[in-house]
Amino acid sequence: MNIYVLVKQVPATDKVKIDETTGTMKREEVEAVINPLDLYAIEASLQIKELYRGDTYITAISMGPPKAEEVLREAIAMGCDSGILLSDRAFAGADTWATSYTISALIKKLKPFSLIITGERATDGETGQVGPSLAGQLDLPVVTYTSKVLEINEEYSILERETEYGTEIVKTKLPGVVSVTKAIGEPRLPTLRGKIKARNTEIEVFDLERLGVRSEEVGLSGSLTRVVKVFYPKISRSGKRIKARNPEEAVDCIIKFLEERGIL
Repeated sequence: MNIYVLVKQVPATDKVKIDETTGTMKREEVEAVINPLDLYAIEASLQIKELYRGDTYITAISMGPPKAEEVLREAIAMGCDSGILLSDRAFAGADTWATSYTISALIKKLKPFSLIITGERATDGETGQVGPSLAGQLDLPVVTYTSKVLEINEEYSILERETEYGTEIVKTKLPGVVSVTKAIGEPRLPTLRGKIKARNTEIEVFDLERLGVRSEEVGLSGSLTRVVKVFYPKISRSGKRIKARNPEEAVDCIIKFLEERGIL
């Protein structure tokens, strides 16, 4: 069984700055880490490897600048077998549509697979759209909010998913796309053997030319959404200072103040 698990490098803090001209995030100015929710996608792929009685190969895929190689090595340290990085300046500024299109173009060039696993969403965008969009572009079934893998083989999977009304048991044909929630299980820690493997593994890189797509189809040029205005909300508070000679006078002033505003 061949599994692709998607991971993303995101800002490590909430002190993110936006380029007011392009409407995109200035990622190079902040520390970056693996998207916390993608750790659960890695954990799900490792659970499937343990559950499936047969050979399973897990490839972590990420799109980003060269330093995004770090999150792929972290995925390998946790138990993934290899990593592929989509990296080219032409890919910068991609929205969820352009991101999923770029990843779909890569997957079409790779070996046949049974599953693509994603986290619930990325903490820097909070959309949760890449998984379903990728499934649409590859014409594959998709199961979102997966909380447990009950059964899996080369032909189908039986999954438990969370909804606002409770849980559902879903049987779907493979290949397919699955996004998982935190309920899938606590992500395991990297092992010493995994860290050694991660350090020695060569990360395969696909740029625009190797991917074989046009520059206007990817990145900011290929994005269907546009940020038309960037502004920062201003929090302003107006108050009234009460000068009173004694507590009784202060209480009277406060009561009068509240009555004038219809609070009392």
